[in-house]
Amino acid sequence: MSYDLQAVIADEAALRVATRGLSTARLASIGQGLSLMPMTDTLFGTLTDGSGAGALGFRRLPGGFEKTLADWSAGGPVAYVEAEYFGGVGEQRAAVWDGGTLAIAPLHVDEDQPFPPAGSPISQALRRLGAVAGAGQDEFTAVGLHRHRHTGAWIA
Repeated sequence: MSYDLQAVIADEAALRVATRGLSTARLASIGQGLSLMPMTDTLFGTLTDGSGAGALGFRRLPGGFEKTLADWSAGGPVAYVEAEYFGGVGEQRAAVWDGGTLAIAPLHVDEDQPFPPAGSPISQALRRLGAVAGAGQDEFTAVGLHRHRHTGAWIA
C-alpha cells in the first residue's frame, strides 16, 4: 500500500482567510482546529512563480510559494508537509512558518532512517501548530492524517 501527502496545514479559520481569493484551493478539516490544503496539480499550477519546485528540499512546493507561506503565517503558524510511503518504506518532510519567518527549518527523514526522538517531521510540525497527541499515538494520528492515503482524497 502507498501513502502520499503534499499539503499546507494551519489553523482552520486562519487558512480559510488566507485562501479566500484562491479559487483553486480546497480545504479539509483534519481535527484539533486544523485544516489542510492539499497541493493538487491544479493548485500547484496556480501558485508557482515559474521558478520550479524543490524549494527548501521539498518535491512539490511551488516555486516562490515559501514567501506566500511566510505572509500567511503572520496570523499564526503554517506548515508545509510532504510524505511518501510504499510498503511501509518512505520519507517525510516538513517546515513551519510563524510570524512571517521560517520557524522550523525543513525537517527531513529519508527512507530507512528512524524518526528522531522528537518524532516524525510532520508530527513535529503539527505540534508547533498546537496539535496534541493522546496516549499511544503521535500528532500525525491524533489529527487524523492517516484517514486518507493520497493527497487528492482529502477533497474527493
